[in-house]
Amino acid sequence: MRALVFGVAPEPQPEPESDNPLLRGLAHAPMRLERDHADPGFLRPDWVVTRPRLVGICGSDSKQVFMDWGDVGSPDNPLKAFFSLPQVLGHEVVADVVALGPEAEGLEIGDRVVLNPWLSCGPRGVSPICEACEVGDYSLCWNFGVGPIAPGIHIGTSKDASGGYADLMPAHDSMLYKVPDSIPDELAVFADPFAVSLHAITRHPPTPGGKAMVYGAGALGTCATAILRALYPDVEVLVVARFEAQAAMARSLGATVIGHEPAIRVIEEAAAWSGGRLVASDGLPMAYPGAIDVVYDTVSKKETFEIGSRVLKARGTLVKAGVHGPTQWEDTPLYFKELAMVGSNAFGIEEVDGVRRHGIEHYLDFVGSGRIDLTGMLTHTFDLDNWRDAFTAIATQDTSGAIKTAFDFR
Repeated sequence: MRALVFGVAPEPQPEPESDNPLLRGLAHAPMRLERDHADPGFLRPDWVVTRPRLVGICGSDSKQVFMDWGDVGSPDNPLKAFFSLPQVLGHEVVADVVALGPEAEGLEIGDRVVLNPWLSCGPRGVSPICEACEVGDYSLCWNFGVGPIAPGIHIGTSKDASGGYADLMPAHDSMLYKVPDSIPDELAVFADPFAVSLHAITRHPPTPGGKAMVYGAGALGTCATAILRALYPDVEVLVVARFEAQAAMARSLGATVIGHEPAIRVIEEAAAWSGGRLVASDGLPMAYPGAIDVVYDTVSKKETFEIGSRVLKARGTLVKAGVHGPTQWEDTPLYFKELAMVGSNAFGIEEVDGVRRHGIEHYLDFVGSGRIDLTGMLTHTFDLDNWRDAFTAIATQDTSGAIKTAFDFR
């Protein structure tokens, strides 16, 4: 089968003429398309094999491919113990079931499914399952390094559990959710990023009648905006968008939108929108008192932390929902305003309107009922053979207009 493999010697590429660091990283990414990659089998008797239909390119995958590791070297990243190479990336997957392991349950050949990618206790065959998995916190599983499956936190990060950037993909029977016929692939493909944002918001909800800021307007930010408008209609939403296509999508979802630079203008406009009072300093000002209750930071870089902490109200919450490399930042507002800074790691069983279900099930319900509509977020699709063009579209969003890009196998 064809498989886009990361962690291997790449095919030589010319240096890009552009000074875009993402394109330069792409030119040197340790990745290549293999056309004779071994087909996957059943990793355990209760696993199945699927054939991908549409596979979104996650922001975390993009950072890996672009080698966009952040501005502070971190040789002792503890997550290294939970990854194994080489690996086939891709975990935002809509697929068809094409083969069933002898002990697989609840699925039939031909079922159209979306993937919950976490390689937690169940998929690994660990028994008894850990306390995190018992309560549905699959992204906090204790056993991401436990065999017989090679270390990996989710499909696409383990050398054994290959991801969706391939003609075939294995998965455990519990990792797949059937997609209703009424939901097209082009909407089903957002199940994973939607669940990521749903987890961040439902675990750290906005104040009733308050103000929330969504930092970033890519897939996670767009999903966050849609969730806030659907679940918390009395909350005012401000979105910080970098590109015009993203800004237009955020406006269509009912948010107020401001640009991402310069930093001082972002702070000034966020304070003016929310009613915060700016206090001048030698550098960037700070809103004190601030008036924004929570910032959902889907970018999570030095500049976004610094701006988010400056516009929040005292004892507000800064939610780190984006994946980026380590950084150093001016965090004085964190202690001075007694802010809460919390991480948000993907998704599991989430409670919405008093109902506890997997985040992906919530998404399929919301789409089926018309409560959530992300039509227009999928802006670009590519055949796997044209994988460099797909990542180039992501690296040049200012001109490509990309919000979500996907590989189309149909």
